[in-house]
Amino acid sequence: MSDASPRRGLPWFARWLHCYVSTIGFFVFVFFGATGLTLNHADWFESGEPVTREARGTFDPAWLARGEGEERVAKLAIVERLRAEHGVRGAVSEFRIDEEQCVVVFKGPGYSADAFVDRAGGGYELTETHKGVVAVLDDLHKGRDSGAAWAFVVDAAAIITVVCGITGLWLLWYVKRRRRLGLVLALLGAVLPAVAWAGFVP
Repeated sequence: MSDASPRRGLPWFARWLHCYVSTIGFFVFVFFGATGLTLNHADWFESGEPVTREARGTFDPAWLARGEGEERVAKLAIVERLRAEHGVRGAVSEFRIDEEQCVVVFKGPGYSADAFVDRAGGGYELTETHKGVVAVLDDLHKGRDSGAAWAFVVDAAAIITVVCGITGLWLLWYVKRRRRLGLVLALLGAVLPAVAWAGFVP
């Protein structure tokens, strides 16, 4: 077999890989590009004032086991009751217990809920905050309070972006008429952010 065959195959493979990776990544390119803009210009894309909802209720004091160790507090029952009765969502980011009260904090994209529970009588106060659609999108962009499944999406988006960029340059290498200009532009695209960071970032 001659040396020409593998060389002829590489441009085809680069084009095939770039085409399908960029197609798979179309949504993530648009999503992370658009939400990068909303993050960088929050004043252009205001979500409005956060919407707050408050509620009160009472737990069975036996769930709170006042005067006993933390392990006797019925954490799961408390969390599930808040979800069932008040529609609380998001993941539990904190469940703090001291002698007088329990504090349960839920977090999700653009959302938070805080429950303060009196261990003596079982009474609780719940405050939910919804920050609007733009805040949800911004938190998804950052992977904040978004769970393991969305963390996988962010990782996949990063890998797709890198592969798409590398295969794009790889394809350019085979286009002799545009190779020099393309490489100059690629170098310029690397130098400009470096200059901005070195010279203008405080």
